Amino acid sequence: MDEDVTTIHITKALSSSMIVELIEEYPNLSMITCSPSVYNRTSKTYIDALEQLDIEVEKKYNWGAKSQTEGIEFEVLKLSNDGLKPKEIAEKLNMTLNRVYYLLRKSKATFDNRKRKYNHTEIKNLKADGLSAKEISEKLDIPLRSVYYILNKK
Repeated sequence: MDEDVTTIHITKALSSSMIVELIEEYPNLSMITCSPSVYNRTSKTYIDALEQLDIEVEKKYNWGAKSQTEGIEFEVLKLSNDGLKPKEIAEKLNMTLNRVYYLLRKSKATFDNRKRKYNHTEIKNLKADGLSAKEISEKLDIPLRSVYYILNKK
């Protein structure tokens, strides 16, 4: 007998025996919630009888698994945008490296904050200014193959 509970969620259609059991187990019951499909399978007579006992039956959507991240994905994304590497984020937040990568993929984070050997934006800007790949390579003293790789990268 649990006297503190005033609201419960059921997953089966109500029956007369179930109503009696619920009232005995929860004397202060004031609301029963259930999914729309369970509500539709429950007899209107039972719902009316419960309303006369001041117990409301309400449709409530409790679908899908609840998030287990508890908002940590925002902190992971913030640390990533601040320039921390995934391994550093994992150590700082005391979580696995795979979890950090999962949360970053889930938030569609870009990994443009890592250090690069060559300045990609400068190379792309020179190409936009009309220089050829060979001219960019000679001007910045970068291998031609690297220039092509950076320009063709999506």
